[in-house]
Amino acid sequence: MMTRRFQLLFSMMLVAFVCPALAQNSNGAPKPAAPVKILALGTSLTQGYGLPPGTEFPVQLQAALRAAGINAVVTNAGVSGDTSADGLSRLDWALADKPNAAILELGSNDMLRGLPPEMTEKNLRGILTKLKAAKIPVLLTGMGAQRNLGPEYVKNFDSIYPRLAKDYGVLFYPFILDGVAMKRELNQNDGMHPNPAGVKVIVNRILPLVKQLVMQVPTSKAKKT
Repeated sequence: MMTRRFQLLFSMMLVAFVCPALAQNSNGAPKPAAPVKILALGTSLTQGYGLPPGTEFPVQLQAALRAAGINAVVTNAGVSGDTSADGLSRLDWALADKPNAAILELGSNDMLRGLPPEMTEKNLRGILTKLKAAKIPVLLTGMGAQRNLGPEYVKNFDSIYPRLAKDYGVLFYPFILDGVAMKRELNQNDGMHPNPAGVKVIVNRILPLVKQLVMQVPTSKAKKT
């Protein structure tokens, strides 16, 4: 028969080695799982141009994820007016926070400035290559060219995003303004940037893919709050 002292020692060893998941902090409460960090790298559509604070895409997306039980922090790395070249140039800075996943929303300003589609594709490839090297899963969001730029430009620009998604094997949301573009009630007065209601539509439509993105994060699948 085991002595009381031996029984106590055996119990302590059982907790320490058999049940490491039950490790507790100094207050005796279970340690919460670290949130999934999602980098939202983009333009004014990500930054929240003209929107009241708290209604930007990253904020609304983070709230939607948490409402779905996913512990995530969405970092707003959107800069108004940024081209794909600008996004590439600041990527290393954006990665300093060591995100677990990334949403890539760039190229619209390239199109609005009439920049060559091949340059846009080259820059986006540079970004995707760096993210892949860092083992960061990506959700690529697409943009369509304005039809007044001519059929050749439209064809060359519009083909960039599906080609990149296929080449890099990343999740793909074909048009970031799906369900919002050309709808006055969902856009600001400029007709180009979504209002808070428009951002909500974008978030609701893209959310299933963002959930898939979270599931691609190694050892961090859909952490619960």
